[in-house]
Amino acid sequence: MFIKNAWYIAAWAHEVKDKPFARTICNEAIVMYRDAQSGKAGALEDRCCHRGTPLRFGQVVDGGLECGYHGLVFDCAGACVRIPGQAKIPTKAKLRAYPLVEKDEFLWIWMGDPEKADESLIIDYPYHNDHKKWPHKHEVYHVNCNYMLLVDNLMDMTHLAYVHKTTIGGSNPKALVEAKTNITPNSTGLHYIRWMQDCPPPPTYKRAAPSLGERVDRWQEFEYIAPGNIIQWSGALDTGKNAMDNRDQPGGFSLRLFHGLTPETDGTCFYFWSTANGYRQDEPQATLDLFNEISIAFNEDKQIVEAQQKTLEATGETGLVDIVSDAARVHMRRAVNRIITVERAAAEAPQVKETA
Repeated sequence: MFIKNAWYIAAWAHEVKDKPFARTICNEAIVMYRDAQSGKAGALEDRCCHRGTPLRFGQVVDGGLECGYHGLVFDCAGACVRIPGQAKIPTKAKLRAYPLVEKDEFLWIWMGDPEKADESLIIDYPYHNDHKKWPHKHEVYHVNCNYMLLVDNLMDMTHLAYVHKTTIGGSNPKALVEAKTNITPNSTGLHYIRWMQDCPPPPTYKRAAPSLGERVDRWQEFEYIAPGNIIQWSGALDTGKNAMDNRDQPGGFSLRLFHGLTPETDGTCFYFWSTANGYRQDEPQATLDLFNEISIAFNEDKQIVEAQQKTLEATGETGLVDIVSDAARVHMRRAVNRIITVERAAAEAPQVKETA
């Protein structure tokens, strides 16, 4: 079961232009487009109410999105505003419209009850708007796994030592496995931070910030916001600079990552991510090099979780064992299950009819 009353990333804002843009989210076929006059993005069910034709085969015209089969036009609210050769529009000629909000370079979509679509619940990510201090580059991957497997992956950073040895992990598994970790569950998910002190910097860090010494104090900070978004700040300073008291110092390595996991189907998802350079901000090549390093690591993750998905589809999860490094993942899963339980109970509650 997917959490429906939540904001998911539907697309990067630049993906939706002057043509219909189709994407399946939570097993629902959706088409997005920008109004020809205002430029505002809208999201509709990808199914014309006339003959069931997918609207992705249509075009954007004045007034809305025109069906490519018989020319009916629908506005961003899902109302049919034009039927060729017919003056009267039936009241039933309408589509489901999804709340869609453009913010911080994302298009956020609400998949549940539109009456509960509170825009104040959308994550703030101001780093996408601070190009001077945090120049960034972003991407979206289509991944053949349930989106929660990627959330699991981000909740247990000990895998870096084994999956990402040549990039963000390094060759010192002991430092990653024995990191000092503090986990704080909260109402929307959890926060956790890991410290690896007096350890060698991983290859990505050294290539990005050659001035780093041979021993660093390294951190990984994560804010998980259910159901599928993780804000990350990672970096390192030379040992002896009191990084635990002040991480925002010049001369080290620092990056910010946004991870947005949006379910497509039960076994596929979209992975929206961006990486921001916090160490050589005036060098565009440094931002590109960082992006390329991170993309190598994320494609390594992609290979792992896609294979994991196939195995779990064949065997199920019976007999799997939790270990100490699963602490954040276990808290995350509890938060997700708690939200699902509340949402399911509300959906199954008997509806009270008003009496005159």
